[in-house]
Parts: sequence; structure tokens; C-alpha cells
Amino acid sequence: MKNIIITGTSRGIGFELAQLFANENHNVLAISRNIEAISKLNHPKITSLAVDISDENDLKKVTEFVNSTWKKVDVLIHNAGMLINKPFTELSSDDFIEVYKVNVFGVASLTKSMIPFLQKGSHVVTISSMGGIQGSLKFPGLAAYSSSKGAVITLSELLAEEYKEQQITFNVLALGAVQTEMLEEAFPDYEAPTSAIEMANYIFDFSLNGNKYYNGKVLQVSSTNP
Repeated sequence: MKNIIITGTSRGIGFELAQLFANENHNVLAISRNIEAISKLNHPKITSLAVDISDENDLKKVTEFVNSTWKKVDVLIHNAGMLINKPFTELSSDDFIEVYKVNVFGVASLTKSMIPFLQKGSHVVTISSMGGIQGSLKFPGLAAYSSSKGAVITLSELLAEEYKEQQITFNVLALGAVQTEMLEEAFPDYEAPTSAIEMANYIFDFSLNGNKYYNGKVLQVSSTNP
């Protein structure tokens, strides 16, 4: 039984992941701004916290919970994401900041606050995108999103090096297109080859076992281009 933190659990992959871990008797802290759906599950192994990860003051709720209840974190999954689809010339600085506050700054802030609770064998998994991979096919309109997903890849690689002596593992999964609400909102007519539950199953297994084989690595999880 492990202690698992997952962000972005209001829908899609994060919502499915929380249930997969809980059904296997792991303790789950499910973080999202909207906790209505996850709370309705009434699962005894899931604690839901309404947290805006882009707000450092809000993140104190997570620290307080872990410090008072768990004392240690075995797996931290950065799944929350923000996507804005606009032509580059229409993207404002505020648009970039909004995306980066969730996709980059939120990841960094939550990781930093959890460092005291991570220990030998802990695994931090950041969900990135094929759009953040150098040399991959890029899509017009995703300048803020794809560049932010590239940033967290570099961040994870650096943290793997910085915390290797403590044997805390950091890896990234760069996902291809997955049929989620966020994808449907950005690209209404696109049909992805992978469902949210299919990808959640992959992430579930990787989060528990991938750190035996990888550290500071970026795995491209895509059967198509993208």
C-alpha cells in the first residue's frame, strides 16, 4: 500500500487514475480545482482536496494534509494541465502566464513542497506531451502549451540529477493524443486513438514500477504521430 498524490483528477486521465490506485488499496490524494466528480465516488481510499496548483498559498493544503496524515509520499503524479489553442499572434502574455502557471510553475511548486516527504524509492511522474518533444510534429495554435510541456521535461531531467543521491526518481511520460475532455475542447473534430482509461492503466503501472528501470528519462507514449 502506497501513498499516491495525483493532480488534475476532476476528469479524464486523472479521474481514472485515482480510481485505479484506490481500487488496488493505495491511499490517494486527489487534487483538482473542481472536486465534485471525484468526491461523489465516496471511495474510502480517496481523499479529495480542492486546490489550485497555480496558487502557492493553496498548495499549503497539500503540505498540511501530508504532514498531518501520511508523513511520506511514494508517488507524485503531475497530471493537471492547461491548454489554450490560439494563433501565436493572438496569444497574449497573460495567456502564456496562465498556461505556464499550471503546466510549469505548479509542477515546480508542488514538487518543492513535497520534497521533505519524498524518500528513497519515491517516484515523481510528470505527464508531458509529444508536443514538448524536440523534433516532434508540432501543431499551430499550441505555442504556449507545447513550450510549457517542453519546459517540464527539462525540469524533470534536472531534478533527477539533483536528487539522485537521495534516490528519488523523476521521469516524464510524453503522451500522444488521448480522447479526453481537454482534447475535445481544443480540437472538437479530432478523434484520438487512445482512451483516458487505456492511458490511465499505462500510467498506473509505470508510476509503480518505472522507477526500477528509469530515472531522468522521457518516454514517448504514442502509437501515432502525434
